Amino acid sequence: MALDGKKLMLLCAAVCFFCVLLLAVTAFLSRGNEKAAGAELSAPIVEQAAPAKPEKKSETKKENKKPAPTPAPKKEEPTPEPKPAPKEEASPAPVAVPTPAPQPAAPQADGFGFVPAKNGAVLCVVFDDGGQNISQLKKCVALPFPVTVAVLPRLAHSAESARIVRQSKNEVILHQPMQAMNLNVNPGAGAIKPEMTENEVFATLSQNIAEIAPIAGMNNHEGSLITENEVLVSFILQAAQEKGIYFLDSRTSSATKVPSVAMEMGMGWYQRDIFLDNQKTRENYLAELKKGLDIANKKGHVIMIGHVWSAESLPAFLEEAYPELALKGYRFSTVSKSGGMYR
Repeated sequence: MALDGKKLMLLCAAVCFFCVLLLAVTAFLSRGNEKAAGAELSAPIVEQAAPAKPEKKSETKKENKKPAPTPAPKKEEPTPEPKPAPKEEASPAPVAVPTPAPQPAAPQADGFGFVPAKNGAVLCVVFDDGGQNISQLKKCVALPFPVTVAVLPRLAHSAESARIVRQSKNEVILHQPMQAMNLNVNPGAGAIKPEMTENEVFATLSQNIAEIAPIAGMNNHEGSLITENEVLVSFILQAAQEKGIYFLDSRTSSATKVPSVAMEMGMGWYQRDIFLDNQKTRENYLAELKKGLDIANKKGHVIMIGHVWSAESLPAFLEEAYPELALKGYRFSTVSKSGGMYR
């Protein structure tokens, strides 16, 4: 149907009015939404401010942790303890003073008054009469320096004594019995007597050596009558030479023929310088030992004879004297290693 112009204009105006109204409503609604949105945005600000409270709590916690310094007084308590510690360390200092105690011991050893060694002085100690008593023998071979032990033959403990000496790493020799000037003195079993022939001398020595062998040498027990006899001395030295052992002259007689016969034979020999225990007293031991030191300082060596039967006092005296002797430069040796052979 056809509309006239007036009606068309009225319709357009109504449509325009309706659009304006719609725009107004829309604008109003949009402003309300913006206000709501603004309110929502302001709310979080309050919520964010709320966390400030936990921060204060955390600060309070930190403030509560500050009492932790309470251990500090505990640390202060130990501090005085280290202070006495140095005092305790200082106190041992006077305790260390007694350490020089060995020095007083040295004067005790030095109390013997031994002269210093000269010429490389070597001391040889020989114990005669082994084979009679085992307990006494053990004291002699237990000394802190080497010794030579002369063992008598054909006794109950002869072979055993020789074994004990060898086991102790000391030197064994035969203490060969020989007749003394005094015919009433019995030299013992296996002795060399003035009426013996060369064969008898050799047979006797061979039997005695075999009993306690191996040995390094032999010396005479008693024997003043025999060692003054050139013929018998020659038999003895020849036997020693054939057996490969040395001969030590105990010098029981000042008229001994051992040196002259040995030189004629071109054979070396040893000889005793000192008897240590003709008297079994400490005073005598010391006096004889000092004589021996003088000899050693002059010729470089000394051979000093003692006896196993002095074991109750002589070994103890020698052990007591040993530290000072060593300190003064004296050396100890067996006869065969002493360098004291005469030729």
